[in-house]
Amino acid sequence: MQELLERISMCTLCASNLPLGPKPVLRVSSTSKILIVGQAPGTKVHASGVPWDDLSGKELRRWLDVDPGVFYDASIFGIMPMGFCYPGRGKGGDLPPRKECAPTWHTSVLREMPQIELVLLIGQYAQRYYLALNKKQSLTTTVKNFEAYLPRYFPLVHPSPRNKLWQRKNPWFEEKVVPALRHRVHGLLG
Repeated sequence: MQELLERISMCTLCASNLPLGPKPVLRVSSTSKILIVGQAPGTKVHASGVPWDDLSGKELRRWLDVDPGVFYDASIFGIMPMGFCYPGRGKGGDLPPRKECAPTWHTSVLREMPQIELVLLIGQYAQRYYLALNKKQSLTTTVKNFEAYLPRYFPLVHPSPRNKLWQRKNPWFEEKVVPALRHRVHGLLG
């Protein structure tokens, strides 16, 4: 695993397309039980080098009902975004994760993580990649039908503050999905 992580840290595959340059951000271990697959680091995470070190991470930890000490323990939670580097800014927010990253690295990283029992698929990019033809027509429908993907996968909406409106329009998420997520995660934590 260490050799692979060193190769990833030196990756320059899409450097010419990254406005802040390459700085892969992921945190994984060969003993991780739960893998969080998100989108790509934002500017704050790019600067700190700590995944989910922003308001989205705070909300995700609330959904999971875990403190930062547990969340950042790589022997419990592996964190691997679809794109390891900050992709830049678009009209409505950050650009999508670079398409080169997941096909280049994800299979190799997962091969080094044999103890993964649950993969949290956060947002449409992770769900499209990992669920492929099994995902529903929309992110909302996929998340609403999360039970169809258990026990391996748990699709979630992104915990960004930008999605507060979505959460208000979909109260079933907080009422049904978040408690089920906590139950599954805490069952794996013991």
